[in-house]
Amino acid sequence: MTSTLPTPPTPLGRRAPRLPAPVRPSGPTWAVLRLHRTALVLWGLALLAAVVALVWMYAIGDEARRGTAACGYPSTTLPGCTAREAITADETYSATLAFVGTALSYLILPVAAWAGGALVAHELESGTARLAWTQAMTPTRWLASRLALPAALLTAGTTAVVLLVVRAQQDGDPNLVGDWYAPDVFVSTGPVAVAHVLAGLALGALAGLLTRRTLTGAGLALAAALLLHNALEWFRASLWPATTVTGPHALDLPRSVQQLENGAVTAGGERIGDDMACVGSDSAADLRRCKARTGLTDFWATYHPKSDFWPLQLTETAVVLGVAALATAAAFTLLRRRTAA
Repeated sequence: MTSTLPTPPTPLGRRAPRLPAPVRPSGPTWAVLRLHRTALVLWGLALLAAVVALVWMYAIGDEARRGTAACGYPSTTLPGCTAREAITADETYSATLAFVGTALSYLILPVAAWAGGALVAHELESGTARLAWTQAMTPTRWLASRLALPAALLTAGTTAVVLLVVRAQQDGDPNLVGDWYAPDVFVSTGPVAVAHVLAGLALGALAGLLTRRTLTGAGLALAAALLLHNALEWFRASLWPATTVTGPHALDLPRSVQQLENGAVTAGGERIGDDMACVGSDSAADLRRCKARTGLTDFWATYHPKSDFWPLQLTETAVVLGVAALATAAAFTLLRRRTAA
């Protein structure tokens, strides 16, 4: 005969243990991610597309260079031109690198518009920012949290793409990737690209605080970023001292240099700019006859050699980061004055 032992009663006042509640992300960083998840997804997709495209360009780089190599027709010791013309990788390679370079060069514009409209002005216009200020978050901390995470993501992503662009260019053949001083090539192959997007973020934040309206803030930020972009492109060659040479070789500078000015010297020692006389001389004798006929005594040219790439890059990076720092400081100062009133 069997019997079942009675279950001991649960003591009064004691409840069955509960499993701990799942930990949910919280804090300013999570708030920024949640509010701007669409922008985050778009940035991630754009970054992924750029990485895939650049890895592909690196893979077809050798084939693309064969498409621009010297050839012979109809029959020489060089590869046949007919076979070379059948290679289309060079067109794909050049077009893709040009597209990525242009996108990096103009990335400052959408970043500024987004920061001015969605990141800052929208929260001010909708009252989300003021609600956050009443929940133990100071206005300064609120703005810092809105800028810190986007700045980190933009810096990391842009740096990765720039490094991949440089890697994909390999030997930097200008026939394929463009000249180093071309605006889009210059921006997309150095730290200037990172400085540009950070300046766009800072200008956007300042514009959003100034207007406190989503569309107006985006428009003002876009205009400020476009002005900065065009000003840098216009004055870029002046950011570092150029080299001036005098003599016949000033008429035949290599493609690797960025020629800024050229001209001739008269018998009276006066320099004439943009004088194309004697440029097409085929020999030293032709050059002497041209000089005698025109009354010119010499020629000169001002240019940036390829060795000026890094001085120009670092100088422009410092200038643009200075603009970003000033815009950021102005944004925090403006926010403190408005919230203190």
